[in-house]
Amino acid sequence: MENEDECKILMDNMKACPIDNTFKIIGRKFTIHILRNMHLGQNRFNQLLGAIEGINPKTLSARLREMEKNGIIEKSIFPGTPVRIEYSITKKGTALKPVLDQMSAFSMQYCSKEVFKDGKPRTYNQVFEKPPQILK
Repeated sequence: MENEDECKILMDNMKACPIDNTFKIIGRKFTIHILRNMHLGQNRFNQLLGAIEGINPKTLSARLREMEKNGIIEKSIFPGTPVRIEYSITKKGTALKPVLDQMSAFSMQYCSKEVFKDGKPRTYNQVFEKPPQILK
């Protein structure tokens, strides 16, 4: 009964479900892939376009604009001929890295047949040699 009361008080103070809110920001098709690749060092439009399977230029442009609007990434324009545009992850976007790490850890452990050629489960540490960071 105590947990139900605590849950009701918590829900009464919320404007929206935090999971739903996060999903609105990163749940569109290819957004997670873009973020993943940017964490791997890809910061130019053509790098992302060539590395993310199934994405087209129109969709990539739309997702980059959405991510910039949501404060996940920022765009830098460098003058020259041709003009060079690079994207970087903001502090807000960096805070999503542990979410990506946890998604990876989940699949490596519980969906190993789809992830690894030998189908054997692995921990995040076994693959990446460092523990995933957990948000506190």
